[in-house]
Amino acid sequence: MAPKRELLTSLRAARQLRRVRSLYTAGALLWAAAAAWAGWLHPGSRQMWVSVLLLTVFAGLLVTTSVWLRRVRPTETPTHHAAPRRAVTPRHANA
Repeated sequence: MAPKRELLTSLRAARQLRRVRSLYTAGALLWAAAAAWAGWLHPGSRQMWVSVLLLTVFAGLLVTTSVWLRRVRPTETPTHHAAPRRAVTPRHANA
């Protein structure tokens, strides 16, 4: 069983990696569109190759983030020790 602090750290890391993964996905899609557009208008141009380079960078970051997210995923769910949501009725000493 993992210590509580380690579990919370892995949950935070997983949340942050999911956010970053969506950013890298958007970047990869943007640079794929830019590379396709530049390749269509000016095949073999410097603009096309820069777009392809940035596409490979974002794709590499996306793959790396996905692998890390799979490794960081916690093995157990956190236990919540909060009070229940139902209304608490006071207990009387005479009852």
